[in-house]
Amino acid sequence: MVGKERPLLLQIYKSMESGPLQELSLKTLTKGAWINIVNPTPYELKVVSTLTEVDPDFLRSALDDEERSHTDVEDDSVMILTNVPVYRGEDSYDTLPLAIILTDEHIITVCLEETPVMAEFNERTAKLFRTYKRTRFLFQILYKSDVFYLRYLRQISKLSEEIEDRLRHDMKNSEVLRLLQLQKGLTYFNAALRSNGAVLDRLMRLRTNTSVHHIFKMYEEDEDLLEDVIIENKQAREMVEMYSKILARLADTFSSIISNNQNLVMKFLAAMTIILAIPTVVSSFFGMNVPVPFATSDSGFFYVMIIAFSISIAIAYVLWNRDMF
Repeated sequence: MVGKERPLLLQIYKSMESGPLQELSLKTLTKGAWINIVNPTPYELKVVSTLTEVDPDFLRSALDDEERSHTDVEDDSVMILTNVPVYRGEDSYDTLPLAIILTDEHIITVCLEETPVMAEFNERTAKLFRTYKRTRFLFQILYKSDVFYLRYLRQISKLSEEIEDRLRHDMKNSEVLRLLQLQKGLTYFNAALRSNGAVLDRLMRLRTNTSVHHIFKMYEEDEDLLEDVIIENKQAREMVEMYSKILARLADTFSSIISNNQNLVMKFLAAMTIILAIPTVVSSFFGMNVPVPFATSDSGFFYVMIIAFSISIAIAYVLWNRDMF
């Protein structure tokens, strides 16, 4: 839009010893700062890469929305790419790659969009995290991501129950489409949580990697937090599998019901076709240009109608007994 200012997409914060966050700039960047980048321009990536000496490929890794979770280790930095959940509205759930880069001086986060996960780390919650405790901050981000996965999964569970109740009373196409949309979201969540689980396993192994101890420092509290993250990830994966099975069975059930209803309609239409064809056949027989019964009778028309409807009623009775209606 012409005249609209570009929103601030690069923010730098540092935790103060007293608790609150101090906002910095690229010119005042100091050790222990957190650089948060959202949908960066090539120029911003170049500037950050130059100031922090981080591989530009690390910074660009989260800009591919199809990128799977993984970790990369270099001598002076560790990059953890994880997938975080997002809610798009209208029963639509998705995931986005989030790159978290640790250096011996800074922590950098890069994402294509602002996400609810990163929005939790702000001035209001500044006392709950420290930007200079980079490893612990990393685990707090991963833990918050799993918390949002579990929150969205509970929302999906409630939505599926709501859709099921509505489908019991009236099978509208819109409700079936909502069900398919939820299944799509669960598929994204399942793939993301599995790859995130592989990343957590790799982080567990990094504890013993002495070459990155100057970057990836872990204390006892950090190890406890990492174990909590692994537990939350496992719980979310189990919930995804359970809800996926429930929605799949629900979709199969309603598909069978729709198919059965269609069969009933076809049976009814076939029975009505047979019944309505009887008067036509009888009338055609008596309308031939050959001598036929009642041809000279003044009441011949009524006799023909009585015969036709009698046969129709008899056939209708037979079809009724055979559950064709």
